[in-house]
Amino acid sequence: MVTGDFVVRRSYGGDVLFRVEAVLGQTAILKGADYRLLADAPVEDLTKVSNPEELSVTQSLRSKVKASNQRMSAELMDHSFLNELEYRPEETHSYFDLPGKVLHLDGDANYMRKSMQLYNQMKVPAQGLHVTETQMADLLYHLLPQVKPDIVVITGHDGLLKTRERSELYSISSYKNSQNFVNAVHIVREYDKNRDNLVVVAGACQSYYEALLQAGANFASSPGRILIHALDPVYVAIKASYTSIRECVNLPDIIHGTISGIDGVGGIETMGRYRVGLPKPIEIKKVNPNPYYA
Repeated sequence: MVTGDFVVRRSYGGDVLFRVEAVLGQTAILKGADYRLLADAPVEDLTKVSNPEELSVTQSLRSKVKASNQRMSAELMDHSFLNELEYRPEETHSYFDLPGKVLHLDGDANYMRKSMQLYNQMKVPAQGLHVTETQMADLLYHLLPQVKPDIVVITGHDGLLKTRERSELYSISSYKNSQNFVNAVHIVREYDKNRDNLVVVAGACQSYYEALLQAGANFASSPGRILIHALDPVYVAIKASYTSIRECVNLPDIIHGTISGIDGVGGIETMGRYRVGLPKPIEIKKVNPNPYYA
């Protein structure tokens, strides 16, 4: 068993695919391959997976992700067409669109890469950085005035500590990284308190949902303390990016559009960050000189 191997846990029936992050003696540190989960397990409980794509759990997830991406692409095409009908004047000028700009901080390099691929696919302007959860608050303090985003995504890995009882679900010390996410959200709200002006999507697997909302997040995980898919925060950010500044983001649409659903992601009423402009910039090939200047 070495770093980078794909494995499943026999004691859990192989229900989640992991990647080995490190091996410390007889204990392996694991990261979810598709879920934003950080865990540890005895090496003897692990089964190496040579071809992850052949696992039924992986195939099922890939199918859900494909369906979600297709649905989002169709929604954005309809959105673009309807906006063109609404804003296009009878003349030949055409409108241009300005989706909300995303700043995405991620505690996992692989998830960061997948997230940026999806932003690019959906034509969302985004800047992404891989940073450990403990450093997110400090980094945001310096980045926010420079990037000036419309949407901030704060995510990575999280999870309930194994020794915690059900009664401790509402203690932030019961979570691996929820406190770090809360600290990062506080920094965002010190920069801009207006939840409609700067939208915050925060959390990972099993994160302390209520604490994140109280800190100032618009959308957070996980209401049901379940595992969330790596791209769920990205789906939420894209939906906010393409919802008009004149409209509230449709909460049922945004939640049911995720892989994890209502137990995985929740949020509050939030105005979108999408703008339309007119006319569309064109290449200017010739300009007559100003006769009033010497």
